[in-house]
Amino acid sequence: MSDGFQFLDIILFAAVAAFFVFRLRGVLGKRMGHDKPPSDPFRKRSAESDDDKVISLPDRNKAESDEEPPEPAVAAEEPAAAGTPLEAGLMQIKLADKNFDEEPFLAGARAAFEMIIATFANGDAKALRPLLSNDVYGDFAGAITERRGAGQTLETTLVGISEAEIIEAELQARTAFVTIKFVSEQINVVRDKKGEVVEGDPTGVTKITDIWTFARNTRSRDPNWTLVATRSPS
Repeated sequence: MSDGFQFLDIILFAAVAAFFVFRLRGVLGKRMGHDKPPSDPFRKRSAESDDDKVISLPDRNKAESDEEPPEPAVAAEEPAAAGTPLEAGLMQIKLADKNFDEEPFLAGARAAFEMIIATFANGDAKALRPLLSNDVYGDFAGAITERRGAGQTLETTLVGISEAEIIEAELQARTAFVTIKFVSEQINVVRDKKGEVVEGDPTGVTKITDIWTFARNTRSRDPNWTLVATRSPS
């Protein structure tokens, strides 16, 4: 009898196991709507590669609602509009030559004025050559030659420069032209071969106004300016 009961137990357990296997296969054999399809490793690698190149943009609506509005960008400072021809000319020169500045330029022009006045009085045309344009050098060298031919000498004492002011400025192509009005106190005396005064007063200081124009190629590496024109006030 015990063997009969054991046989019935085996049959019962087998039936229960078959029932559960059947139910499990029924569940696994169906694809639910939210199940993911089988993964394709090549397709996945391609998608990851594309995603690496994409830069996500912030949610504009969220930025507008959750964050404070950004401050308006400050525009780059531009040169102020020129009110006079002189200001317009200086602005053009500064745009062409970033190193140009009025104060250092005037300081150099004053030094050049003193040097040229003294060199001309000494009659040293060779020293004047690199400071002057061809036309101006021709005038200065001609005056020196004429003075020597007459057996005369020029004595100049520059007492001081009371005024040095930029009155004109312009840019022609790549060449900058700056005109300065110099007001100076000088003592000028011309003597003959015997040393006698033929012109001027050794004790008299004269106030003289000179208008000189300097020029420089703004593309040149040479920072020096050349005297290209001289005139007296009209």
